Amino acid sequence: MKVFVADKLPQESIDELGTLVENVENKPSITASEMDSGLGEAQVLVVRSTIVSKECINNSPNLALIVRAGAGVNTIDLEAASNAGIYVANCPGKNSIAVAELTMGLIISLDRRLADNVIDFRDGKWNKATYGKADGLFGKTIGIVGLGGIGREVVKRAKAFGMPVIAWSRSLTPARAEEMDIAHAESVEQVASECDILSVHLALNPETEQIISGEILSKLRDGALFINTARAGVVDEDALFEEVRSGRIRAGLDLLSDEPEVKQGPVESRFQELEGAYVSHHIGASTRQAQLAVASDAVDIIRGYINEGKVRNWLNRCEHTEAPWKLVVRHYDKPGVIANVMNELKKADINAQELKNVIFDGKKTACCTIQLDTDPSRQVLSNIRERRNEVISATLIPGEN
Repeated sequence: MKVFVADKLPQESIDELGTLVENVENKPSITASEMDSGLGEAQVLVVRSTIVSKECINNSPNLALIVRAGAGVNTIDLEAASNAGIYVANCPGKNSIAVAELTMGLIISLDRRLADNVIDFRDGKWNKATYGKADGLFGKTIGIVGLGGIGREVVKRAKAFGMPVIAWSRSLTPARAEEMDIAHAESVEQVASECDILSVHLALNPETEQIISGEILSKLRDGALFINTARAGVVDEDALFEEVRSGRIRAGLDLLSDEPEVKQGPVESRFQELEGAYVSHHIGASTRQAQLAVASDAVDIIRGYINEGKVRNWLNRCEHTEAPWKLVVRHYDKPGVIANVMNELKKADINAQELKNVIFDGKKTACCTIQLDTDPSRQVLSNIRERRNEVISATLIPGEN
């Protein structure tokens, strides 16, 4: 088996992969366009932020598993992967602390204007009169949109700074908010209206795209801070640019829609002209602690796939098939039994969309559960049941879509 690694992973993890498979191709500097021509014999692909396009997937006929060494998978063409029968898995929660730390770092840096302090000092300028006018964070309300692993870690750190928290999340209930000792908001609008600092921690999907709209940003108080360490697409970047350019708010951003694809090289962005924008280089998860944890989890997913044929954190599995009928066949555990049952279904033009077979103690009998897209006729069931030397019983259970 060959594993292709398309982003930088700790050497310890590369070495560990080498103990699992015969061939590890480690190309941390490869670009998405270079991957579009295909990955050769690779059966497993490991990526962090590199884009995995439809072209890459279609030109990699041996590819069976893509592991995102991180949480978000918006850089992977999930539809193309699903159409090609390729598993896509991720490693959620392993970089939460690292991203939360950067979030707090951006907040402190904006409040104290640390980047400008450093730039002036390196230019030989001393400006305590200007930089000694920070507001301070104690008592400032931080609004958090999204309370997944990262959002919860930000809550912990904000409380340590003496900052009241108001939050919105689809899963946050008033009771849960009370348990966390934070204020519950009914909407994103309410969070923006009642906070001094707005920080977003959501995965990017059709429901969250530009959830931080121009209207949301307009509800922020004058002098407010906006922090984005999630995905560029969760905010209306045009509206954000105008708000920061006006001087009404300031922003700490770890990602931009036009950031370079390459890991190192020149960069051009309209946000460079804004004094009120502090932009880090998409490094939210890039601490050694986080990278080790994420890489170790990615290796563990690959190990499970190799050793057990199971993919932990499988993301593109169909949650609900259009196969409401369940056929439960208890049978003798010997060759050809399931094949003969499937042949009866095939002759009746019935599609079996899911199948699970379990073995009883003693290894003489088994039970096979098959999800069907069509109600089998009495004749089909009779044909299956008549195989007395193979089938113990065959029971049809109608289900609900």
